This record gives sequence, structure tokens and C-alpha cells, in this order.
Amino acid sequence: MLGASGRLLAASVATTLPAPPHGQQRELHLPGNPGAPSGDHLAGRLTRASVPAGWRAVLRQGRTPRAMAGGLVGCELRPRRGRCGPQASRASSWDVAAEAAARSLKQPAQSSRRLEAAGRRALLALVTLLSFATRFHHLDQPPHVCWDETHFGKMGSYYINRTFFFDVHPPLGKMLIGLAGYLSGYDGTFLFQKPGDKYEHHRYMGMRGFCAFLGSWLIPFAYLTVLDLSKSLPAALLTAALLTFDTGCLTLSQYILLDPILMFFIMAAMLSMVKYNSYADRPFSAPWWFWLSLTGISLAGALGVKFVGLFIILHVGLNTISDLWHLFGDLSLSLVTVGKHLTARILCLIVLPLVLYVAIFAVHITVLNKSGPGDGFFSSAFQARLSGNNLHNASIPEYLAYGSVVTVKNLRMAIGYLHSHRHLYPEGIGARQQQVTTYLHKDYNNMWIIKKHNTNSDPLDPSLPVEFVRHGDIIRLEHKETSRNLHSHHHEAPLTRKHYQVTGYGINGTGDSNDFWRIEVVNRKFGNRIKVLRSRIRLIHLGTGCVLGSSGKILPKWGWEQLEVTCTPYLKETLSSIWNVEDHINPKLPNISLDVLQPSFPEILLESHMIMILGNSGLKPKDNEFTSKPWHWPINYQGLRFSGANDTDFRVYLLGNPVVWWLNLVSIALYLVLGSTAAIAMQRGVQLPTELEGQIQVLLRGGGQMLLGWMLHYFPFFLMGRILYFHHYFPAMLFSTMLTGILWDSLLRFCAWGLASSPLARGVHPMGVLSLLLVTAYSFYLFHPLAYGMVGPLAQNPESPMAGLKWLESWDF
Repeated sequence: MLGASGRLLAASVATTLPAPPHGQQRELHLPGNPGAPSGDHLAGRLTRASVPAGWRAVLRQGRTPRAMAGGLVGCELRPRRGRCGPQASRASSWDVAAEAAARSLKQPAQSSRRLEAAGRRALLALVTLLSFATRFHHLDQPPHVCWDETHFGKMGSYYINRTFFFDVHPPLGKMLIGLAGYLSGYDGTFLFQKPGDKYEHHRYMGMRGFCAFLGSWLIPFAYLTVLDLSKSLPAALLTAALLTFDTGCLTLSQYILLDPILMFFIMAAMLSMVKYNSYADRPFSAPWWFWLSLTGISLAGALGVKFVGLFIILHVGLNTISDLWHLFGDLSLSLVTVGKHLTARILCLIVLPLVLYVAIFAVHITVLNKSGPGDGFFSSAFQARLSGNNLHNASIPEYLAYGSVVTVKNLRMAIGYLHSHRHLYPEGIGARQQQVTTYLHKDYNNMWIIKKHNTNSDPLDPSLPVEFVRHGDIIRLEHKETSRNLHSHHHEAPLTRKHYQVTGYGINGTGDSNDFWRIEVVNRKFGNRIKVLRSRIRLIHLGTGCVLGSSGKILPKWGWEQLEVTCTPYLKETLSSIWNVEDHINPKLPNISLDVLQPSFPEILLESHMIMILGNSGLKPKDNEFTSKPWHWPINYQGLRFSGANDTDFRVYLLGNPVVWWLNLVSIALYLVLGSTAAIAMQRGVQLPTELEGQIQVLLRGGGQMLLGWMLHYFPFFLMGRILYFHHYFPAMLFSTMLTGILWDSLLRFCAWGLASSPLARGVHPMGVLSLLLVTAYSFYLFHPLAYGMVGPLAQNPESPMAGLKWLESWDF
């Protein structure tokens, strides 16, 4: 088309076909102008030098003056100072020719652009339709609980029932699942007890459908992100195909899980960031503000689902710092303008996400206002706000007295209450006496009676005066249910070396001198007396001088997986050795209301995050629990069984499409080699052909963004001490797939350029992309039973639908 324009220019005049870049003027070269380039190089452009000054006002807007028969009527050109007549008529002869040529080219150019735009929209619609079709296919199968649906489906039910619970992740994902269930008619009565439980008449499809809906948008988001970075439809199409035909992404999107929700917000943040960067030449325009604000909203969403949303926040943050640094170095911008850019990013990328994130917790706290299984993880003051909790609207004695029945709670987050039960420590674990642990939940075995160390008289005898417990008193704590005293001695603790064992000892409250403890008030704001909920106390063992505390370590099955209690000889004050009195029963004392002790919202927010962080770090693998290591993930070393194990079960197995995953792995290695080589060559000033230089810039910038995203979402897991699973890799996998699309599109273009003299050059790129698409689609055809489910013989059986496809021994399907 440009060649035709050049031939027309040789005879008369032409206009450029592409629309001018933002902020530039449309210009034309006219015949007879010495400065005009020939039509062999560019379609003609009208230069400012060739146009009288008075006519530029019209041409600056891209309009061609209208000519009437024989001349200009009413001064059509509208010179800048209102001049017309002779000046205008002298130009009319070549003006008519310019208008005729412009009109002849304008219509096919506009038609071509409209056709191209329609084609792009149709391709996006096709990608989106295929994504939704694959994610919603067989969504109702299997009709039973699969893998972590037992957790997140149950938490959705808690929101519907407004029952308070504790989870190590922020609440947004579970709130959205609960909302989807509520809107689809689910009543929150299904128990979600264990994988394999039949849903029967319960309406679970709304929650699965919601997760599938968000998971379906990952492919269009990736498509648009790669298209914007590479300006290449084949690269975007290849990326979309790789994600559409990946069995792992498909499986994660079809169940009641947090992963599709998390990945939706991560990809939305990435797309929004790329989009607002594309408007860098139009800062502070409406689209620029829209995409910048949407980036902040998406960041709040990602962090509100899981703390790994911090990785996409870091990605956007690094991009923003780089962007601002370049703006600061642009001397054409005033410091005021740079300050406006900085302020806009602070508002949209820091303030807006923080406000939304805090709002998420405000909704969470407001909705969950009934006592539930999460009460024991939180402080006594927090529990006082939960309807149904024994502290809610409660009235209890204010100060501790002898004879009181109490529960004693550890101040370290997620440790729980001092607890004992009739089970003994096993042989070889210290003295074979009654176990003492901490327990997170309300229980009668948390009750203790405070008694004097040197008398067995009943302090509740009405004839005896009330005697308050004071700082420095020597006391005994008798377990109410078993009548054994809290006891310690020089035997080593079960799990923590150099700490002493704590047991329950004695018969009907009668023991020995190792049952004596000195009570100390840490924050003596209330004098020597001990105030319920407020006073922070320590219990010092009189015989050994050690301090009662909890190590936070989980005991084996013989200890019912409760937490270890020890007596530490290290007297330094730590939260694990500080306690407060929560429940308090004493009929001889007057009661006070606990409403005044309820915490403020900032205190609740801080406490919630401390407990979530401690809970995350405390997630350790249980006996025989299936886990994986980060180095397993990129090579698709092990999958994860979602449903079924035997040949009679409906089996679903989370495993990435090996063709897609191994191609991604090869692409990362190739990119590191090619990108490094290209960057070094350009830095050293090596002269490259124009075609290659442009494609290398796309590869370095677009591919560099994807590589950074992959690294930020993958390498931090090597530093984590918590339990890890295969599904943690999938956000990183999204970035590696987008890198693959950009890399192979560039590689095929390089090959086509290298074979420019060969007749095969024209077909290298399209045939290469088509081959990758077909191989990916065929591999999906082979492995799709892993995602959609299968019944029958296992893979080692020749009659299995997966026969011959167990390419690694570590795959367990």
C-alpha cells in the first residue's frame, strides 16, 4: 500500500496512511517543494515550509481545504489573520489536486484500519470464548469435595452463617466465595468435612462457577498483555494457546479454591500496569488515570486474597521506581510535573490499595460477628465482641481471688490456653505423668482452680473472707477436671532441649513442693492485685526457678498435636512466657461488664495480621502428608491428587501440560542466553540492522518484564520455612508462559530475517507459530483426562486412557 502511495506521489500528491502519533501534526509534502522526499521512500507529507503560514490552522487538525468550482468561497482556508482573496486563489490550483489525492487514499486506508481492528476484536473474542468453554466444560464433575475445597468451601459457609473462623490468608478470596454461594442459593449448611463427601442436593455450582469465571479471564488478560508489550498478534495468540491448553491452569480454575481468584488479580494488575505505561505519551489523560487506578485496585485484590500478592506489588513497585527515575532524568519536564507524576502514583498505587485493603478487613470483621472455631486464636478482649462467646456481654469478677476457677491464656499469638487431660506422657518422654499442653479452642480441660500453696481449706467457704491474689504470692494451680496440680521438675521437656518438663501431678490436689509457683505481674498498672484480661502475669517455678511458657512446637500424635508447654530456665520476658486470666468464676465476688474491654478496629487489624503471619510460618508438614520442593515445580516433577486414588474412583490429578511446561523451561534458559547476548551487543555499540534492533528491543523490554515477574513469584519460595505445595508455582507459571510467547515469536522473526535470501523465508514465521499451536493443542488432547477426570485403569495399565503418558516415574496417576 505504501508503494502505491509512492507511485501516486510521483504524479501528484499523497498522504501518509497510518494515523499520526499522539501529539504530532499530520503534514503533507507538495510537488515543487525542494525539501520534499520522493515517493520511493515515504508517502508524501505536507511540510510546514511548503504551506503559507495562514493555512496551518486548518492543516494542523488533519483537514484538507475544501475547493469549490473555480475557486474558494468565503475564504475556505481561513488564514491565521483572516486573509483571503488573491493569496488563497493562487493556491487553489494545486489545492484541488492535493484534495483529490488525499480523498482517493483516505477511504482505503480507513477501511483497512477498520478491517484490522475488527479482526483483532474477533480474535480476542475467539480467545475468550475458547477460554470460557474449556473452563466451564464438565464443571459439575466430580459432584463431591475435592482437595482444598474442604477448607475454602467451609470458609465460604462460615461467611454465609456469619461464624468467626481463623485462616492464615487475608479474607477477600473466602468472602467472594461465600458471596458467590449466597447469590447462587447455597445456604451454608454443607459441612465440607473431608475430600470425597458428596454434595448431593447442596448448591455448590455457584462457588465453582465463580472460580471458573475468574480463571477464564487469565487467558484474555495474558493475550492483551503480550499484545501490548510485543505489538505482535502471533506472540499474543501463542501465549493464549499455551495457557488455554495447560491442564494445570485448567484444573485449578474448576474448583472452589483461592488460586484462580489470586491469579485473576495478579494478571489484572499486570495488564493494567502495561496499559498505563502505554499511555506514557499522554500522562494525566482519562485512560492513563483509569489504568493507573485499576492497577492499584488489582494490587489490593491480590494482597487481599493471599500474602503472595506482595510479589506483584513488588513488581509494580520496581516498574514505578524505574519509570519515575526516567521522568526525573527528562530535563524537558519541570520538577512540578515530576512531582505530579509522583503524587499520582502515590495516590493510585499506595493510598488507594491501602484503603481498599483495610476496607476488606472492615467488612470481614463486621460480617463475622458470631463465635466460632477461630475464637481461641485471638485475644480475650477480641473474643468479647463475638456473639455467642462466653465473654460476649459477660460480667465477671474484676480481680483474681483464691478459689477462683480460671482459664489462663498465653499472650503469644496462636498459642492458646493452658490445658491438661488424663493422657500421660509416653515411656521415654520425661516422667510418665499427666500431659500439660496449650490448646487453641475452648474446652473444659482448660479450667484451673487457684489455691494457696500451704493449705487445703476451701477458699469458697462462705465463712472465710475473700482473699485476693497479689503480685509475688506463692500459689498452686489445680486442674479442675482431673484434680492434679501444675507441676515441673528437672526432667527434660519433650521437644525443647534444656527446658524442663511440665506435668499434672498429685491426687485430689495433694502433691509435693514442685507444685508451687510464684505469680508475678509484668505490667503493674493496677497495683499488686491481678486484673482479669488486663494484667500480664508470669508463673515462676519455686523449685527450679524456671518460667512457665509454651515453645509453640506441635507435639506428636501421642500429644494430640497440641502445643508443647515447658518451664524455661531463661528468665527473659517473652510473649511465650506471659499469660493473662480470661474466664473467671468466683461466686463470692461482684461482676463487671466486659464491654469496656473490647478492642478498637486498628487493634483488631494489627492483631489479625500478627496471627496470620505466625500461622503461616507455623504451617509444617504432618506425618505422611504430600508436599513438594520449589525445584520440583518448573520441571513438572510431581503433580497433586485432587480426587480419587483407585481405578474405581473418579480421579483428577493436578499436573501441568508437560509440553507447555518444558517449553517454558527451555524458553527461560534461551531468553537468559539470547537476552544477555543482545544486551551486551547493544551496550557495546554493535551496529545492527534496523529490523533486528526493533525486535531486540521488544525482546529485552517485554521479555524482561515477564522474566522479572517469574523470578519474583518463584524464588522467594526457596526462603520460606512453611509447608509448600505444587500449586504455589502457578502465578510464576503465568509469567513464564507469556515470556515463551514473546521469545518464540521473536526467534521465528530472527530466523525469517536470516533466511531473507531464501524462498522459504516468508513461511518460516507463520509455519513456526502454527506448528507450536498444533503441538500444544495435540498435547492437550492427550493429557486432558487429568483435568476433566477419568475412571478406569491406572496409567500403567495398557487399557488406561493415560497409557504410555506417564513420562516421569514421579507422576502418580
